[in-house]
Amino acid sequence: MAPELRAASTGRPVLLPVVPGQVSASNSWTPGTCSWTPVNTTAKLILKEAVDAVVNSFSKHTQGYGRINVVEALQEFWQMKFSKGTELKNGALVIYESVPSSSPPYACFVTLPGGSCFGSFQNCPTKAEARRSAAKIALMNSVFNEHPSRKITDEFIERSLQEAQSTFKGAPHEVDDPGTGIGAFRFMLETNKGRSMLEFQELMTVFQLLHWNGSLKAMRERQCSRQEVLHHYSHRVLDDDMRSQMALDWIAREHEASGIIHRELQIADKELEAARLAGRELRFPKEKKEILTLAYTQITPAESKA
Repeated sequence: MAPELRAASTGRPVLLPVVPGQVSASNSWTPGTCSWTPVNTTAKLILKEAVDAVVNSFSKHTQGYGRINVVEALQEFWQMKFSKGTELKNGALVIYESVPSSSPPYACFVTLPGGSCFGSFQNCPTKAEARRSAAKIALMNSVFNEHPSRKITDEFIERSLQEAQSTFKGAPHEVDDPGTGIGAFRFMLETNKGRSMLEFQELMTVFQLLHWNGSLKAMRERQCSRQEVLHHYSHRVLDDDMRSQMALDWIAREHEASGIIHRELQIADKELEAARLAGRELRFPKEKKEILTLAYTQITPAESKA
């Protein structure tokens, strides 16, 4: 069980937010969903207290008491993991991305070395404060992700499969059949045994995008088995080539249904904003928006010339 954290301002225990790629207090988890979303001022306050509690705890255990520079601390955290042998394909660099704006409130995204993405969740009057807000939520998730309960173990896999069978009324034999949904879920969990929830979420983002883009449906129509698809894309990195291919798919849809990219882009923008303010992991909605933006920029000049 994770140690109890208390808010510095009130002294009361704080509830850590459950984000995609993490488990709840009962250790139940569903890829790509969020079971804790702030919807009012009280919930937003709880989120802030949770973040501050974890950040302060990290500060006390690493640098002693005092005010912590969260931007530096986040970079040092990942540099420390990298130096201890954690495999990071692109090194330990933490990347910040400010949302273009000429006036407050300002927003900022931060992408961690593994690919997970978080954003400023507070009303930030300056760009520097937006960067600190993004670093806070990213540091909280980075630190919390180190807890043993956030690792995929045999016990976790067994519980997850039991819950999946109960939820979807699956037959017992489906667990051993990679051609079924539950069997595919088991394959993915066992393939990622020993990894953390954030690492698993990074992989799940690829499959979420393939599902959203219609690629999984197209592969099923070509008689590709679930296991073949899982095995292939479990080793694929979400890169510019994959984004460009998905953008081309949306351009093709635009030719069949004019205006679909603009409509989907508006939806994706709202989803990203809601997820950012809720303190959730943002890789999936952010990638959706970037893919659609790429497609939109390619069709807009052509439409202007027509």
